Amino acid sequence: MTTTHSLPSRGIESVTDRTLIGADSQVDKKAIVLPPGDPSATDPFLALMEDWFSTVGFDWHPHRGIETITYVLDGELQHRDNRGGHGVLAAGDVQWMTAGRGLLHAETAFEGRQVHTLQLWLNLPAADKLVEPGYQDLRAAAMPLRTGPGYVVKVFSGRSGDVVGPARNHVPVTMIDATVDPGATVEQEIPSHQEGFAYILRGNGEFGRDTAHSGQAVHLEPSPGEPTALQVRNTGAEPLHFLLWTGVPLHEPVAMGGPFVMNTRAELEQAVRDYQAGEFGPMPK
Repeated sequence: MTTTHSLPSRGIESVTDRTLIGADSQVDKKAIVLPPGDPSATDPFLALMEDWFSTVGFDWHPHRGIETITYVLDGELQHRDNRGGHGVLAAGDVQWMTAGRGLLHAETAFEGRQVHTLQLWLNLPAADKLVEPGYQDLRAAAMPLRTGPGYVVKVFSGRSGDVVGPARNHVPVTMIDATVDPGATVEQEIPSHQEGFAYILRGNGEFGRDTAHSGQAVHLEPSPGEPTALQVRNTGAEPLHFLLWTGVPLHEPVAMGGPFVMNTRAELEQAVRDYQAGEFGPMPK
């Protein structure tokens, strides 16, 4: 198996707590992990929300210009779109949705039972803003695994060691789901020019030289422009479970307006007009 011990270590820029903001008209509880508002600070990622919902959820709404990466932490998530798509995701599954030029979809708790999810918004480059919409359902049981002494890494996108994930990307992105036993260490290569963060779901440990625990995000230092390696050691008494996302920044202007993300204000206004004109397809009954 490929090892990364010869690569320079990637440092940590900051460790931040998620912000719990309680219930609203859609969810039983919400937390902001990666806040929106400063796209250049987290490029190519725009926002990461953690939601618990049961009776309402996210009814029919549009998107354009982004991809959404939805990870089910617990329960079952039902997805529908206005092109006839429908599916149910279980705990550990990921749906990678490309909104592209536009579609309508709904995300609700299956049979009204509470579901716990993470949803990451990934910006699309200007050249791909209006691509055809599409979905990748990445089932946990089918994902390739990298295993070693005291750790298991599930690879959804990009690479870990010699293991390559199946996700198809418009933006080069690494996404792994790692579980590390107490006292064990895992090392993950960060490709050149990729930026990103880890989110800890359970346990605590050392990320580089910094400590972090469940409910915290660990933000990598800016890329030095060459491959680096992130070392993670479980310093607790229970398994350490975390997700890691890294991607190549786009370095493009961002215009955000509700569910639409474009490059200019004029494009954003056009997205609204197209939606109102029915160009995203019919609203399901």
